[in-house]
Amino acid sequence: MKKAHIITIGNELLIGDTVNTNASWIGSKLTESGFSVDKMISIPDDYTPIIEEISDSLQKADLTIVTGGLGPTHDDITKKAVADIFDSELVENEAVLNHVKEIFETRGFIFSRSNREQALVPECCEVLFNSQGTAPGMWFERNGHYLAVLPGVPYEMKHLMDKQVSKKVEEYIQDLDTNIIEYFRTAGIPESTLSDKVGDLDQFTSNGVRVAFLPNPSGVTIRISANSEDKLVQLREMLQDRAGKYIYGKGKNLRLAEVLGELLIEKNMTIATAESCTGGLLSNEITDIPGSSRYMLGGVVAYSNDVKKNLLSVSQNSLEQYGAVSKKVALEMAKGVAEYVGADIGVSSTGIAGPSGGTEEKPVGMVWMGFWINGEHFALRSVFTNDRLINKERTVMVILESVRRRLLGVDSLPYELKPQQT
Repeated sequence: MKKAHIITIGNELLIGDTVNTNASWIGSKLTESGFSVDKMISIPDDYTPIIEEISDSLQKADLTIVTGGLGPTHDDITKKAVADIFDSELVENEAVLNHVKEIFETRGFIFSRSNREQALVPECCEVLFNSQGTAPGMWFERNGHYLAVLPGVPYEMKHLMDKQVSKKVEEYIQDLDTNIIEYFRTAGIPESTLSDKVGDLDQFTSNGVRVAFLPNPSGVTIRISANSEDKLVQLREMLQDRAGKYIYGKGKNLRLAEVLGELLIEKNMTIATAESCTGGLLSNEITDIPGSSRYMLGGVVAYSNDVKKNLLSVSQNSLEQYGAVSKKVALEMAKGVAEYVGADIGVSSTGIAGPSGGTEEKPVGMVWMGFWINGEHFALRSVFTNDRLINKERTVMVILESVRRRLLGVDSLPYELKPQQT
């Protein structure tokens, strides 16, 4: 396979001030395009390591992608280092200069000398015009090895990769391997259990098929890949046969809320949320999907007991006898919000998100989730982790997946939790 290297430049990446999302995104993009990504490295804004890493990569990789260090400040030295690697002068590019001036004029900002320097590029490069920002990308070639130098701002980098670098790759780099990659998204089943359900994969992986299980708080993604369509047919069928009820869809970026939304539209049903421990995260997840106003009627973040009583009709007796984190209160919250906004489905969350506040009877991570679906009234109880954010994310996943399965008539609920009635 053709080899690719990814070099991300910036002190902020190394000390943790900025999460390096660029590297993972580029790695995925290049892999899908048929490259083997053999190296991914982050280096500081220092002249010597920039020179050394790019020079080494130009000898070993068919394609090198570099991001970062193209801004107008003193620590942005990538452009100068690359110019020296190619023994090239920096020259002013008129088109880039006019573009930068136009941006500043439109925004009403003062155009300074450092901004003018954004238009300086190595004379030997091919400029990759950046319509999304002020720093242009650059394309170089040396002895059949290609280098793209891109800005570190993620949306600018992605724009240039999609609109310009991909075209250069098609034009200059031939014989890229076919690399078919598919993602099966699951929810409500632990990675180990899912692996057991899928079973032995040796019969598939022995002929070059690759399978990976990618867990996160919202579920496990199964990634399969091969260099031909024929090799994946039987594997797809096996996954659907053994793990179909846990798979809510295919696609790397597919979201459970999106799938549930389509199902609600199909069944002409509406939903409402009553949240305590998730603090609005469930409503946010649902409304992140374009068009969610067709089925999402509203939600209540009921952190205090007074809000639970006044807006959701939770009884004082339930709060006193069982406490806010209880099956009884979760049930009343779910039914209360459905009736309050007139939705077909009401769901609720109440729990100990942590990291403190737990007791022996109600430990950190314990969550009650309530459901009111077509008149069916039940609650689920689970104890997740000591991490506040993970507890919120998993609660949201369990609620969404529970509704999805109920609407489809699936005979089990996430993590094999048992519904508890009133």
